[in-house]
Amino acid sequence: MEQRDSRTAPPALGVGMVGYAFMGAAHSQGWRTVGRVFDLPLRPVLAAIAGRDAHAVRAAADKHGWAAAETDWRALIIRDDVQLVDICTPGDSHAEIAIAALEAGKHVLCEKPLANSVAEAEAMTAAAEAARSRGQLAMVGFNYRRVPALAFARRLIADGRLGTMRHVRVSYLQDWLVDPDFPLTWRLQREHAGSGALGDLGAHIVDLAQYLAGEVLVGVSAQTETFVKHRPRLDGASSGLSAAGGTQRDAVTVDDAAVFTGRLASGALAVFEATRMASGRKNALRLEINGESGSLAFDLERLNELSFHDHREPAATAGFRRIVVTEAEHPYLEGWWPPGHVLGYEHTFAHQARDLVEAIASGTDPVPSFADGLQVQRVLAAVEESAQKNSVYTPVQAVEAEVR
Repeated sequence: MEQRDSRTAPPALGVGMVGYAFMGAAHSQGWRTVGRVFDLPLRPVLAAIAGRDAHAVRAAADKHGWAAAETDWRALIIRDDVQLVDICTPGDSHAEIAIAALEAGKHVLCEKPLANSVAEAEAMTAAAEAARSRGQLAMVGFNYRRVPALAFARRLIADGRLGTMRHVRVSYLQDWLVDPDFPLTWRLQREHAGSGALGDLGAHIVDLAQYLAGEVLVGVSAQTETFVKHRPRLDGASSGLSAAGGTQRDAVTVDDAAVFTGRLASGALAVFEATRMASGRKNALRLEINGESGSLAFDLERLNELSFHDHREPAATAGFRRIVVTEAEHPYLEGWWPPGHVLGYEHTFAHQARDLVEAIASGTDPVPSFADGLQVQRVLAAVEESAQKNSVYTPVQAVEAEVR
């Protein structure tokens, strides 16, 4: 077999990951794949993974290709072979790990939502800004921005194909909590998750709405509900979105569902729904954006397709048309397969890794930044405040007027 000349290989970028469950596996797939698909200026190396259970983290390291395993994230962030720390833990530990990693001179990728509170997100953003002056970069992992069809939708909107924005509608529906006997995992406890469907799913759709529109939400009016208020205690460890429970029940301290309306900075109206109680819906993220000159629609369960309507066409032939986003000219597709050979969910994590590696190599600010994550956190906080005040319209404190 031909050996690659090490003198021509790009410099290594040692990656250390904290967390190894659902998101850890997805991020591992991205890091393991990205250098085999795209020509990168740096070569990601899976240096070490950290988790509290020695047996489980060693098994995860072996399964996903990490060279070493640590049982303390503090040991991971000071390793000489780690230059980038990828955080895939529950939200209650994001701030502590991210700030410590930045202060240790590491680049950081943090899974969404950025934090469990605005105060934590503000501290993380301040730490990222301070680290930027020292050359360290920080990015939050909103992977759905890296779906080629959605990246292409952003391009069409930025090019003015929809004209003035009028309506944004986004829903994210799942059903893994419909069973009232599903146990009380960390995602159902405020002290670990921050919020329920709102932070888990709502963070994604708030980010997508602001990203695609290129502007922020300035106010919201909301309702939230917890339909199953007590669930069985967890019996053993959870795996992904699966778990087993015992006989004793404890209180659920997060929402099961959130619905809210919003107004964008331009005056466009937005409607959001996030729930983990929609029976029959496994991972149904859908959006539609209407402008004066056209409309776009997307369904994650058909993630290689974008529906586009040009309202300037003659009425006799106008209508939504299906765009299969698999051409080499489409975002991220140059590294993959011939046109028509579709991609999947896992590819978004490779695209995320590519964008961060290229930003690190060029010294440019990656997006979405921690400031973008803070903006989403402020929207989520306004949603909760509005829901607590009987849906009163609640302004959102903006970090920036535009979203990159």
